[in-house]
Amino acid sequence: MKSRACSSEKETDLYKSSETIYALSTAPGRAAIATIRVSGPHSLLIYNSLCPTTSLPKPRQAVMRKLYDPLDRKIILDNTALVLYFPAPKSVTGEDILEFHIHGGPATQKAVLSSISKCASTMNPIRYAEPGEFTRRAFYNDKIDLAQVEALSDMLSAETEQQRRAAVRADSNKLGKLYDSWREKLLHARGEIEALIDFSEDQNFDVSTTELLANVTRRVNEIVCETFRHEAASHCGELLRKGIKISLLGPPNTGKSSLLNRIVKREASIVSQEAGTTRDIVEMSLEIHGYLCTIADTAGLRSGSTQNPWNSMIGKIEEEGIRRAKLKASESDIIILMASLEFNEASNHYFIEVDMNSLDLVKNNKYSLIVVNKCDLAICSDHLKVLLDNFKSRVAKEYFPSTPPEIIPVSCHTFDTKTQNLENDQGNLPYLISRIASLFKNMTDIPIDMRDLIGVTERQRLLLSSCRTHLQNFKSETDIVLAAENLRLAATYLARITGRGEAADTEEILGIIFDK
Repeated sequence: MKSRACSSEKETDLYKSSETIYALSTAPGRAAIATIRVSGPHSLLIYNSLCPTTSLPKPRQAVMRKLYDPLDRKIILDNTALVLYFPAPKSVTGEDILEFHIHGGPATQKAVLSSISKCASTMNPIRYAEPGEFTRRAFYNDKIDLAQVEALSDMLSAETEQQRRAAVRADSNKLGKLYDSWREKLLHARGEIEALIDFSEDQNFDVSTTELLANVTRRVNEIVCETFRHEAASHCGELLRKGIKISLLGPPNTGKSSLLNRIVKREASIVSQEAGTTRDIVEMSLEIHGYLCTIADTAGLRSGSTQNPWNSMIGKIEEEGIRRAKLKASESDIIILMASLEFNEASNHYFIEVDMNSLDLVKNNKYSLIVVNKCDLAICSDHLKVLLDNFKSRVAKEYFPSTPPEIIPVSCHTFDTKTQNLENDQGNLPYLISRIASLFKNMTDIPIDMRDLIGVTERQRLLLSSCRTHLQNFKSETDIVLAAENLRLAATYLARITGRGEAADTEEILGIIFDK
């Protein structure tokens, strides 16, 4: 069978191998049912060895069979196994496939796997499959493309609902077909340019040289515009796959660690009345409304010219913690700036404490929230409203003349640490979490007509970017020979997305995916 991506005879022969592979397809350990899959030219030999008294099942029909030890037919491995047969090429790998659905006890699994290995011989090589080898054979037999392999990897590693949805969209093969269609357009355009180079003196073209180049340029421009759309969708997809990064910033003792603990519902970060307890970054991954995210609790921010309530100056360790906090904020997708309601005994009034220098970090981040903690200290709701309104006016005037981030009052103190019940919490934490989820949705939401693009991976985005670079070079190139070469290179990058590129390149990508 001709390989999808392997142009060399050696690589093609690799996937015309006489080896048959088998593996446990379900998770190891005790279960009600376990599935063992076999793929390769000796699948029928294995069936006849394990089921010597019954005929081969009809393709794609489940039948009940007794499984025997191939070396001793007095030994029954499983009295009631379910067996399915999928003949080549109409199978998931493109090869003959057997599936044994057996009782899931560890001893039964081990006995059947061991019996399959007993069917092997020098003339009939049968071995346990390497990680991802069934998918690899499916790829080389044109059953799936490389983009679908990546989607399958995402599906298997999906931990949240949004990750699952993104993987399902990517697995539809629409992306692969679309990139192949772009590649065909570029190859056709290149053919027209090559014809212009070779036969322009014959004057046998139906259109003028100027018109031909204009038509090619128009098609190139359409693809360039589409690559920008795909790149934007790729960013959304990466956020869903890798998780959205959130940083908690703010002065010491404003409740950053307390807020982290309330959100993750456990004591993940040390909480103390002593300011500056958190010196290094504490990160926790969790799911919020179906989105994977990582929340980082950082060191308290204050300037070197200020002192904390204990009149201690900033030391080297705290200074390093502040540096790391600012660096983490610059790498984050969302910044939650913590402020707190405090009481000044000297002046006998309440005020909202915030590190004004931190507002510069928030100002440069599109997705930010300002959370005011310790609101349970307010005398009454009207008093709190006045304080919040004044704080909002001050922040907006100095840092956000257009639209300031939403300011959300909370109280980590009123949270019931015994029941960990966010739904009935009186500290406004459920509302805060709902606003965080809204930011997640805004960051990852794309138009309906682009939903299938959510499966574009970072690898695909980089290849699209390289493709676009050569297309833009084509438009600016005055030498028609070099222009045609740019079209060839652009088409090559598109081929690499679906695995139609160089064999070595494709093998490297497959290896990375299967190593996961």
